[in-house]
Amino acid sequence: MSNATPPGWYPDTAVPGHERWWDGTAWTAHTRPYADPAQPYVSAQPSAPAPSASPAAPGRGSGGGGRIVAMVVAGAVVVGAAVTGALLLGRDDDHTPPVARSSSSPPPDTATHDGPGDSPSPDAPADGGDPAVLVDQLNGITLPVPDGWEKPEDTVEEVLTMRTARSYSCPGSSADFCYHGTVTTRTPNAADTAEKLARDDIADAAEAAYEENAVGTRIHGGITSHKQLSATSVSVAGRTGYEVRWRVVTGKGPGGYVQSLAFPSSVGSESLVVVRYAFDAGPDGPPLSLMDTLTKGIRPIGDSATNGGVGSSVAP
Repeated sequence: MSNATPPGWYPDTAVPGHERWWDGTAWTAHTRPYADPAQPYVSAQPSAPAPSASPAAPGRGSGGGGRIVAMVVAGAVVVGAAVTGALLLGRDDDHTPPVARSSSSPPPDTATHDGPGDSPSPDAPADGGDPAVLVDQLNGITLPVPDGWEKPEDTVEEVLTMRTARSYSCPGSSADFCYHGTVTTRTPNAADTAEKLARDDIADAAEAAYEENAVGTRIHGGITSHKQLSATSVSVAGRTGYEVRWRVVTGKGPGGYVQSLAFPSSVGSESLVVVRYAFDAGPDGPPLSLMDTLTKGIRPIGDSATNGGVGSSVAP
Protein backbone atom coordinates (compact mmCIF):
# COMPACT_ATOMS: atom_id res chain seq x y z
CA MET A 1 0.00 0.00 0.00
CA SER A 2 1.11 3.54 -0.57
CA ASN A 3 -0.17 4.84 2.76
CA ALA A 4 2.42 5.02 5.54
CA THR A 5 1.92 2.59 8.40
CA PRO A 6 0.92 4.51 11.56
CA PRO A 7 2.99 4.29 14.76
CA GLY A 8 2.08 1.36 16.97
CA TRP A 9 3.03 -1.98 18.53
CA TYR A 10 3.67 -4.81 16.05
CA PRO A 11 4.75 -8.48 16.54
CA ASP A 12 8.52 -8.93 16.72
CA THR A 13 9.81 -12.19 15.21
CA ALA A 14 13.25 -11.60 16.73
CA VAL A 15 11.78 -11.95 20.22
CA PRO A 16 8.92 -14.48 20.25
CA GLY A 17 5.98 -13.42 22.37
CA HIS A 18 6.96 -9.73 22.20
CA GLU A 19 5.99 -6.63 20.26
CA ARG A 20 8.21 -3.79 19.02
CA TRP A 21 7.25 -0.10 18.65
CA TRP A 22 7.15 1.30 15.11
CA ASP A 23 7.43 5.14 15.30
CA GLY A 24 5.95 5.72 11.85
CA THR A 25 9.29 5.74 10.03
CA ALA A 26 11.54 3.17 11.72
CA TRP A 27 11.64 0.44 14.36
CA THR A 28 12.66 1.63 17.84
CA ALA A 29 14.41 -0.24 20.65
CA HIS A 30 11.18 -0.46 22.68
CA THR A 31 9.77 -3.96 23.16
CA ARG A 32 7.19 -5.48 25.48
CA PRO A 33 5.59 -8.89 26.04
CA TYR A 34 2.12 -9.56 24.72
CA ALA A 35 -0.69 -8.97 27.20
CA ASP A 36 -1.84 -12.55 26.45
CA PRO A 37 1.04 -14.70 25.10
CA ALA A 38 -1.47 -17.38 24.05
CA GLN A 39 -3.08 -14.92 21.64
CA PRO A 40 -0.23 -12.79 20.26
CA TYR A 41 -2.21 -11.18 17.45
CA VAL A 42 -5.68 -9.70 17.51
CA SER A 43 -7.24 -8.55 14.27
CA ALA A 44 -9.78 -5.76 14.46
CA GLN A 45 -13.09 -7.19 13.22
CA PRO A 46 -15.91 -4.78 12.41
CA SER A 47 -19.20 -6.04 13.75
CA ALA A 48 -22.17 -6.24 11.41
CA PRO A 49 -25.59 -5.21 12.74
CA ALA A 50 -27.91 -8.11 13.57
CA PRO A 51 -30.90 -8.47 11.23
CA SER A 52 -34.06 -7.08 12.78
CA ALA A 53 -37.57 -8.46 12.50
CA SER A 54 -40.16 -6.57 10.51
CA PRO A 55 -42.25 -4.06 12.54
CA ALA A 56 -45.43 -6.15 12.26
CA ALA A 57 -45.80 -9.91 12.10
CA PRO A 58 -46.98 -10.98 8.65
CA GLY A 59 -50.42 -12.55 8.27
CA ARG A 60 -51.03 -16.22 7.54
CA GLY A 61 -50.40 -17.12 3.93
CA SER A 62 -48.60 -13.83 3.20
CA GLY A 63 -45.17 -15.44 2.65
CA GLY A 64 -43.72 -13.67 5.75
CA GLY A 65 -41.96 -16.83 6.91
CA GLY A 66 -39.96 -16.96 3.67
CA ARG A 67 -38.96 -13.29 4.00
CA ILE A 68 -37.73 -13.84 7.57
CA VAL A 69 -35.60 -16.79 6.47
CA ALA A 70 -34.16 -14.71 3.65
CA MET A 71 -33.31 -11.88 6.06
CA VAL A 72 -31.53 -14.26 8.44
CA VAL A 73 -29.53 -15.80 5.60
CA ALA A 74 -28.61 -12.35 4.26
CA GLY A 75 -27.49 -11.28 7.72
CA ALA A 76 -25.30 -14.36 8.07
CA VAL A 77 -23.71 -13.61 4.70
CA VAL A 78 -22.94 -10.01 5.77
CA VAL A 79 -21.35 -11.15 9.04
CA GLY A 80 -19.30 -13.82 7.25
CA ALA A 81 -18.08 -11.33 4.66
CA ALA A 82 -17.12 -8.81 7.35
CA VAL A 83 -15.15 -11.41 9.33
CA THR A 84 -13.43 -12.76 6.21
CA GLY A 85 -12.51 -9.26 5.05
CA ALA A 86 -11.13 -8.34 8.46
CA LEU A 87 -8.99 -11.48 8.61
CA LEU A 88 -7.61 -10.84 5.12
CA LEU A 89 -6.80 -7.22 5.97
CA GLY A 90 -5.02 -8.31 9.13
CA ARG A 91 -2.58 -10.55 7.26
CA ASP A 92 0.16 -10.29 4.67
CA ASP A 93 -0.20 -11.73 1.19
CA ASP A 94 1.39 -14.94 2.46
CA HIS A 95 -1.36 -15.22 5.11
CA THR A 96 0.88 -14.46 8.06
CA PRO A 97 0.33 -11.69 10.64
CA PRO A 98 2.47 -8.51 10.46
CA VAL A 99 5.88 -8.83 12.07
CA ALA A 100 8.88 -6.66 12.82
CA ARG A 101 11.23 -7.72 10.03
CA SER A 102 14.22 -5.40 10.47
CA SER A 103 15.22 -2.01 11.81
CA SER A 104 14.92 -0.45 8.36
CA SER A 105 11.86 -2.06 6.76
CA PRO A 106 8.39 -0.80 7.75
CA PRO A 107 5.69 -3.14 9.02
CA PRO A 108 2.79 -4.13 6.76
CA ASP A 109 -0.05 -1.63 6.63
CA THR A 110 -2.49 -3.27 9.06
CA ALA A 111 -4.34 -2.47 12.25
CA THR A 112 -2.13 -2.40 15.36
CA HIS A 113 -2.43 -4.86 18.22
CA ASP A 114 -5.05 -3.42 20.52
CA GLY A 115 -5.70 -5.98 23.21
CA PRO A 116 -6.36 -5.58 26.95
CA GLY A 117 -3.48 -4.05 28.88
CA ASP A 118 -1.95 -2.32 25.86
CA SER A 119 -0.17 0.98 26.42
CA PRO A 120 -1.85 3.97 24.78
CA SER A 121 -0.20 5.81 21.92
CA PRO A 122 2.58 8.30 22.74
CA ASP A 123 0.30 11.30 22.42
CA ALA A 124 -2.62 9.86 24.37
CA PRO A 125 -3.96 12.44 26.86
CA ALA A 126 -3.16 10.41 29.99
CA ASP A 127 -2.62 13.68 31.85
CA GLY A 128 -6.25 14.59 31.29
CA GLY A 129 -5.12 17.52 29.18
CA ASP A 130 -3.27 19.13 32.10
CA PRO A 131 -1.38 22.07 30.56
CA ALA A 132 1.22 21.90 33.34
CA VAL A 133 2.39 18.37 32.46
CA LEU A 134 3.97 16.95 29.31
CA VAL A 135 3.31 13.18 29.16
CA ASP A 136 5.49 10.85 27.10
CA GLN A 137 3.49 7.61 27.15
CA LEU A 138 5.94 5.60 25.05
CA ASN A 139 8.92 6.32 27.30
CA GLY A 140 6.88 6.33 30.51
CA ILE A 141 7.91 9.79 31.74
CA THR A 142 6.38 13.18 32.49
CA LEU A 143 7.96 16.63 32.49
CA PRO A 144 6.69 19.78 34.20
CA VAL A 145 5.67 22.56 31.80
CA PRO A 146 7.16 25.87 33.03
CA ASP A 147 5.04 28.98 33.49
CA GLY A 148 4.81 30.85 30.19
CA TRP A 149 5.37 27.67 28.17
CA GLU A 150 2.92 25.60 26.11
CA LYS A 151 2.40 22.14 24.67
CA PRO A 152 1.71 22.78 20.96
CA GLU A 153 -0.69 20.43 19.23
CA ASP A 154 1.10 20.67 15.89
CA THR A 155 4.86 20.84 15.29
CA VAL A 156 7.08 20.24 12.28
CA GLU A 157 8.76 17.26 13.95
CA GLU A 158 6.67 14.30 15.10
CA VAL A 159 8.09 14.39 18.62
CA LEU A 160 6.61 15.48 21.93
CA THR A 161 7.38 19.16 22.40
CA MET A 162 6.93 21.99 24.85
CA ARG A 163 8.11 25.54 24.16
CA THR A 164 7.81 29.14 25.22
CA ALA A 165 4.34 30.43 24.37
CA ARG A 166 5.59 33.62 22.71
CA SER A 167 7.31 33.39 19.33
CA TYR A 168 9.39 35.91 17.38
CA SER A 169 10.60 36.37 13.81
CA CYS A 170 13.74 34.31 13.30
CA PRO A 171 16.88 36.46 12.90
CA GLY A 172 17.84 34.69 9.68
CA SER A 173 14.37 34.51 8.13
CA SER A 174 11.58 36.96 8.94
CA ALA A 175 9.10 34.57 7.35
CA ASP A 176 9.76 31.93 10.03
CA PHE A 177 8.85 31.87 13.70
CA CYS A 178 11.35 30.98 16.41
CA TYR A 179 10.92 30.28 20.13
CA HIS A 180 13.19 31.32 22.98
CA GLY A 181 13.00 27.89 24.59
CA THR A 182 12.12 24.39 23.33
CA VAL A 183 12.26 20.93 24.93
CA THR A 184 11.54 17.69 23.06
CA THR A 185 11.56 13.99 23.97
CA ARG A 186 12.43 11.25 21.51
CA THR A 187 13.28 7.55 21.32
CA PRO A 188 16.59 6.80 19.56
CA ASN A 189 17.07 3.71 17.41
CA ALA A 190 20.64 3.10 18.57
CA ALA A 191 21.27 0.82 21.54
CA ASP A 192 24.20 2.72 23.06
CA THR A 193 25.18 3.71 26.56
CA ALA A 194 23.63 6.90 27.90
CA GLU A 195 26.98 8.69 27.70
CA LYS A 196 27.70 7.73 24.10
CA LEU A 197 24.16 8.53 23.02
CA ALA A 198 24.24 11.99 24.63
CA ARG A 199 27.65 12.77 23.11
CA ASP A 200 26.51 11.63 19.66
CA ASP A 201 23.16 13.42 19.83
CA ILE A 202 24.35 16.89 20.88
CA ALA A 203 25.52 17.89 17.40
CA ASP A 204 22.16 16.88 15.90
CA ALA A 205 20.37 18.78 18.65
CA ALA A 206 22.39 21.92 17.90
CA GLU A 207 21.78 21.70 14.17
CA ALA A 208 18.04 21.12 14.64
CA ALA A 209 17.73 24.17 16.89
CA TYR A 210 20.10 26.70 15.33
CA GLU A 211 21.50 25.52 11.99
CA GLU A 212 18.47 25.23 9.70
CA ASN A 213 14.79 24.34 9.75
CA ALA A 214 13.05 21.36 8.16
CA VAL A 215 13.04 22.94 4.68
CA GLY A 216 16.70 23.99 4.76
CA THR A 217 16.36 27.67 5.72
CA ARG A 218 19.18 28.91 7.97
CA ILE A 219 16.85 30.58 10.45
CA HIS A 220 19.68 31.83 12.70
CA GLY A 221 22.25 32.35 9.99
CA GLY A 222 23.74 28.95 10.79
CA ILE A 223 26.11 27.89 13.57
CA THR A 224 29.53 29.51 13.33
CA SER A 225 31.12 27.92 16.41
CA HIS A 226 30.32 26.02 19.59
CA LYS A 227 31.83 25.40 23.01
CA GLN A 228 31.15 22.45 25.32
CA LEU A 229 30.08 23.69 28.73
CA SER A 230 29.57 20.38 30.50
CA ALA A 231 29.44 16.61 30.03
CA THR A 232 28.51 14.67 33.13
CA SER A 233 26.49 11.88 34.69
CA VAL A 234 23.16 12.92 36.17
CA SER A 235 20.33 11.22 38.07
CA VAL A 236 17.01 11.26 36.20
CA ALA A 237 13.89 9.81 37.84
CA GLY A 238 16.04 7.51 39.96
CA ARG A 239 18.14 6.30 37.02
CA THR A 240 21.66 7.19 35.97
CA GLY A 241 21.78 9.24 32.80
CA TYR A 242 24.24 11.49 31.03
CA GLU A 243 23.99 15.04 29.72
CA VAL A 244 26.09 17.15 27.35
CA ARG A 245 25.62 20.92 27.07
CA TRP A 246 26.93 23.28 24.38
CA ARG A 247 26.95 27.03 23.86
CA VAL A 248 26.49 27.78 20.16
CA VAL A 249 27.27 31.00 18.32
CA THR A 250 25.17 31.74 15.23
CA GLY A 251 25.61 33.95 12.18
CA LYS A 252 22.61 36.02 13.24
CA GLY A 253 20.95 36.57 16.57
CA PRO A 254 22.28 35.81 20.06
CA GLY A 255 22.84 32.08 19.54
CA GLY A 256 21.90 29.78 22.36
CA TYR A 257 22.45 26.77 24.59
CA VAL A 258 21.62 23.20 23.65
CA GLN A 259 21.66 20.09 25.79
CA SER A 260 21.18 16.37 25.10
CA LEU A 261 20.10 14.27 28.06
CA ALA A 262 20.01 10.47 27.73
CA PHE A 263 18.73 8.03 30.36
CA PRO A 264 16.94 4.65 30.61
CA SER A 265 13.17 4.64 30.26
CA SER A 266 11.15 3.34 33.20
CA VAL A 267 8.91 1.11 31.06
CA GLY A 268 9.20 -1.97 28.87
CA SER A 269 12.78 -2.97 28.09
CA GLU A 270 14.06 0.28 29.66
CA SER A 271 15.47 1.52 26.36
CA LEU A 272 17.16 4.90 26.37
CA VAL A 273 15.21 8.11 25.91
CA VAL A 274 16.67 11.45 24.82
CA VAL A 275 15.46 14.84 26.02
CA ARG A 276 16.74 17.80 23.98
CA TYR A 277 16.86 21.34 25.32
CA ALA A 278 17.36 24.50 23.22
CA PHE A 279 17.43 27.89 25.01
CA ASP A 280 18.22 31.21 23.33
CA ALA A 281 21.09 33.17 24.82
CA GLY A 282 20.64 36.83 25.72
CA PRO A 283 18.12 38.58 27.97
CA ASP A 284 15.06 37.12 26.22
CA GLY A 285 16.09 33.49 26.62
CA PRO A 286 15.08 31.31 29.60
CA PRO A 287 17.61 31.12 32.45
CA LEU A 288 20.11 28.33 31.95
CA SER A 289 19.27 26.98 35.40
CA LEU A 290 15.84 25.98 34.07
CA MET A 291 17.48 23.08 32.21
CA ASP A 292 18.56 21.61 35.54
CA THR A 293 15.15 22.29 37.09
CA LEU A 294 13.36 20.48 34.26
CA THR A 295 15.74 17.51 34.48
CA LYS A 296 15.03 17.20 38.20
CA GLY A 297 11.30 17.39 37.44
CA ILE A 298 11.26 14.36 35.13
CA ARG A 299 9.17 11.60 36.72
CA PRO A 300 7.96 8.12 35.78
CA ILE A 301 4.29 8.12 34.80
CA GLY A 302 2.16 7.53 37.88
CA ASP A 303 4.77 8.88 40.31
CA SER A 304 2.90 11.38 42.47
CA ALA A 305 6.05 12.73 44.12
CA THR A 306 6.61 16.33 43.12
CA ASN A 307 9.55 17.88 44.95
CA GLY A 308 9.81 20.42 42.16
CA GLY A 309 8.57 17.96 39.54
CA VAL A 310 5.21 17.16 38.03
CA GLY A 311 2.39 19.15 39.53
CA SER A 312 4.62 21.94 40.77
CA SER A 313 4.77 25.33 39.15
CA VAL A 314 8.12 25.87 37.46
CA ALA A 315 9.11 29.45 36.74
CA PRO A 316 10.70 30.12 33.34
